[in-house]
Amino acid sequence: MLCLAQVETKESANRAELRILACQRSEYAWAIVNEQDTLSCVQATQYAPGSLVLLTLSDTREVLEISDVKDWLLNIVNTLLVTGMTPQFLQQEYERAEQWRQNLTLQSQDLDRRVLELEARREQLEQLEETLKREKKQMESLVAHYREQNSEA
Repeated sequence: MLCLAQVETKESANRAELRILACQRSEYAWAIVNEQDTLSCVQATQYAPGSLVLLTLSDTREVLEISDVKDWLLNIVNTLLVTGMTPQFLQQEYERAEQWRQNLTLQSQDLDRRVLELEARREQLEQLEETLKREKKQMESLVAHYREQNSEA
């Protein structure tokens, strides 16, 4: 797991504390860590207190790799500036996505309504079909009864 951390004052000469600030959840999604989460790390002693570092943690929260955050941040800034992702652009994209989501919700509700209407119509057709079958049987019975009376007369 990739985490952003801040080097804090050293407890001893051979260890430093790392306060976890944020953790990567997916390729482009990070979550800020609100609680005080610190790790003790020997490799962090080469960084000054207050420095930001990028950590790679194992599943057991052991520091596998520690690196200066500068190159990573410059890469992010470069990516954002090259692609034109300004805060306004991101806000517009968020609003577009929200409108799209709302539109899809409305379409889904409309489809659900149509499905209910079709189901009601299907039930009406089934009832009409049953009524027609009953009436056909009655007509056949009347025709047979009428023929019987005509043959007797």
